[in-house]
Amino acid sequence: MGFDGVGFIAAILIGGIAGWLASMFMKSGTGVLMNIILGIVGAIVASVIFGLLGVSFGGWLGYLVAGFIGACILIAIARAVRR
Repeated sequence: MGFDGVGFIAAILIGGIAGWLASMFMKSGTGVLMNIILGIVGAIVASVIFGLLGVSFGGWLGYLVAGFIGACILIAIARAVRR
C-alpha cells in the first residue's frame, strides 16, 4: 500500500463537494476547510455505519453519497451537542 497523490487529491475534492452539499442541505454555514473535513470524515463515518448494515459504496459517486450522508449526520450531532 503506497501513497497515491491522485487518490489523496480526489478524496479532498470529493470530500469538499460532499461537505459543501451537506452544509447547504443542513444550512450549517461552515467554511471551505470545515466542508472538506466534514465530507472526508463523514464518508468514513457513513462507510462504517453502512458497512455494519451490509451496504457498501464504490467509486467516486459512492464516496460522494457516503460523504454527504456522513457529513449530514455529523452536522446533526454537532447541533445536538451545542444545544
